[in-house]
Amino acid sequence: MTTLPVSKQILGLVMWLGVTFAAAFIGAVASVKAGNFYQGLVRPSWAPPAFLFAPVWTLLYLLMGSAAWIIWRDFGFQSAGIALWLFIVQLALNALWTWIFFLWHQGALAFLEIIILWSFILATVVSFWRLRPIAGALLLPYLGWVTFAAFLTYAVWKRNPNLLA
Repeated sequence: MTTLPVSKQILGLVMWLGVTFAAAFIGAVASVKAGNFYQGLVRPSWAPPAFLFAPVWTLLYLLMGSAAWIIWRDFGFQSAGIALWLFIVQLALNALWTWIFFLWHQGALAFLEIIILWSFILATVVSFWRLRPIAGALLLPYLGWVTFAAFLTYAVWKRNPNLLA
């Protein structure tokens, strides 16, 4: 476990939040016009309204970035490299899903991709939990939301064969 000066800890927090929100931004680029597309889809009755996604994701990204920061702050890349790389890979997969679903309209691929994403999130939760249980716990709402999103992806894909390949 490393002990960093407070200034480095603050800089690290800004960096991890920055990396996390950069992934959010990359995903958001693909969803700029997603509102009309989402409204035009046949959705199950349990699908959340479109306005709910932005605040939920904002909170989740804050929790995710904070979790990664805790691991980085306490262990650094030398001791927690695998855990932090799992985190980075799942961030990239997170951003990719939005492109697949909202921009490329590929329902089957989006469903497959979200299952892979879910697996990487679970691996990240486990690896973070082993190092700092609080960091793993901070990712549990994210895992729960992506679990829900996987079911929603499947349901929407199956209800919209003409709009989602």
